[in-house]
Amino acid sequence: MFHPQGPTLIELAVQALSSTERGYDLLAPKFDYTPFRTPDDLLEKVSAYIGSASSVEAALDVCCGTGAAMRMLRPLCRQRVVGLDMSQGMIDTGRDRMAGAPGCARVDFVRADALDMPFREEFDVAVCFGALGHILNQDQPRFIQQIAQALKPGGRFVFVSSFVPPLWSRRYWVSRAFNAAMQIRNSLISPSFVMYYLNFLLPHAIDLLRDNGFDAQVHRDVFGEPWDEMCLVIGVRKGVASSW
Repeated sequence: MFHPQGPTLIELAVQALSSTERGYDLLAPKFDYTPFRTPDDLLEKVSAYIGSASSVEAALDVCCGTGAAMRMLRPLCRQRVVGLDMSQGMIDTGRDRMAGAPGCARVDFVRADALDMPFREEFDVAVCFGALGHILNQDQPRFIQQIAQALKPGGRFVFVSSFVPPLWSRRYWVSRAFNAAMQIRNSLISPSFVMYYLNFLLPHAIDLLRDNGFDAQVHRDVFGEPWDEMCLVIGVRKGVASSW
């Protein structure tokens, strides 16, 4: 399943039995050799919807991991690209990966919880890829509010989602089985490891955006196989500058 330089099954088991933060600290050096890293081909397709080179002043990658999306964002930005993550291990690895990345914008990393971000109307674009499963259902409105707080009025929140898969599909039942296993794990072992599939699906994700101050756009047919079921979602923050 993984690259030869990726984690072993034992290493993945140790990660799964750790907290979310500690698990990613352990996985960080080998994360880019797993299927969990967002593919560059997908990110390249997303970049065309964000803008051309140097068309964005500042961008934020929420739950940045090892910085895959930051590498995509940097050439698009004139001033600043920030990666936020709760795992110091992922930040340390991301900082190494970003050395020599294309673009001239300043690169910063911030260790913080995505539910308590230290930003106020600082970014034109915020993205989040491959990490929405770490946000519990009850925390989703707060997460979107934090994104809105970080964006300037008119700023865009860009992410990838899909519609609920058919009940008869393999994807649906594999995801449900994984979620059930995680719920059992988290009921028996503390601290929790938060990772669930089928989160932020459409149309629920659109309702979340609209309920928390965004206009929402869904772009279909952006990605070919093997991501043809995926949609690009762009939320545009409404309103005028505020003091929060």
